[in-house]
Amino acid sequence: MQEWNWKKIAKYVGVVLLTFSVLVTVGVGGIMLTNIGNVGRLVHVVQLIRSDYLENVTNDQLVEGATKGIVEELGDPYSTYMNAKENQELFQMLEGKFGGVGIVLSLKDPKKLVVLRPIKNSPASKAGIQPGDVVNKINTAETSGMEQDKAVGMMRGDPGTKVVLALYRESTNKTYTVSLTRENITVPTVDGEALPGHTDIAYINISQFASDTGTELKDTLNNMDIKKYKGLILDMRYNHGGELNAAVQVASYFVPSGPVVYIVDKQGNVDTKMATGTYLGMPMVVLVNEESASAAEIVAGAIKDEKTATLVGVKTFGKGIVQTIFPLDGGTSVKLTTAKYLTPSKLSINKIGIEPDVKVELAKGQQATLSPTDTNFDPQLQKALQTLQTKLK
Repeated sequence: MQEWNWKKIAKYVGVVLLTFSVLVTVGVGGIMLTNIGNVGRLVHVVQLIRSDYLENVTNDQLVEGATKGIVEELGDPYSTYMNAKENQELFQMLEGKFGGVGIVLSLKDPKKLVVLRPIKNSPASKAGIQPGDVVNKINTAETSGMEQDKAVGMMRGDPGTKVVLALYRESTNKTYTVSLTRENITVPTVDGEALPGHTDIAYINISQFASDTGTELKDTLNNMDIKKYKGLILDMRYNHGGELNAAVQVASYFVPSGPVVYIVDKQGNVDTKMATGTYLGMPMVVLVNEESASAAEIVAGAIKDEKTATLVGVKTFGKGIVQTIFPLDGGTSVKLTTAKYLTPSKLSINKIGIEPDVKVELAKGQQATLSPTDTNFDPQLQKALQTLQTKLK
């Protein structure tokens, strides 16, 4: 019986070692296994599942589950294993194009799926879903304790397919249900226009940093003929970040030649991202809030350190770390936190955030007027306007 057990273990050891290759280190004399006891435990679990578990389990299932478990054990909410579907959805999001219902979730409360905003002209927007609504159920799945990545994956899907959401609205103290048909969602990340009522002031909103955001900003500035304006308000409230290179391209319009951000890896190696020489050099105010994060903080941090604009709003989210996507077999990937970033003054803002130069809070339940269509500005935008007008005097 003992011989049979070891043959069984040998049969599946390839699966375990494939999955747990992180336990292999390269020594001077060759390859050396570390932590043999724990590897033995894992081999034992595989053997038990194969011999005693009631249902049949494939090698693919074991590898998938074990790989996911390794990454989850890191306890880092930004490091995740992504199956083929999730991996595809991530790249679609970075491209700003995906199949879904058009809901952007808030970062503020990780224990609840709170709608930050519906995307303009999306199924969610057409159905009347509002900022602040809480998604309690996706189809039949309760969302309590559900990770945002999983919830987003469940709401996305092929155009023409349906998803049913149960949402709670605090203002009415009621839960309502909507059936949404998924569509191709294209998210423009830059919106620019003259500030309503102020033809000499440009207003630009950047909602996220997708791969094309730098190009979008360039086109927006050209279409607006930005040089005809006396000043600029850049609104990055509720911008959760995105692509690093896009952030550097955007920051280059708002800071002079020099470092935009320092990327520092595990070994202490520093990759300096430099401005590309497209600095506008015009009076400016930047709006940030508690959900301005990651790439948005790279731009805001560079602007604040270089003193090229006044920051107005409240302290930013505080995500000063960088993730790298590593492709795996079968269209899967793993997203790992691989570096931290420092502002041009070499400050780390991770779990700290960036303090605005002028602090202005919104009242509870008050909505920010992003890309305003009239002069009924929220207090933060109103203060940004006043601050900019003072600069222009």
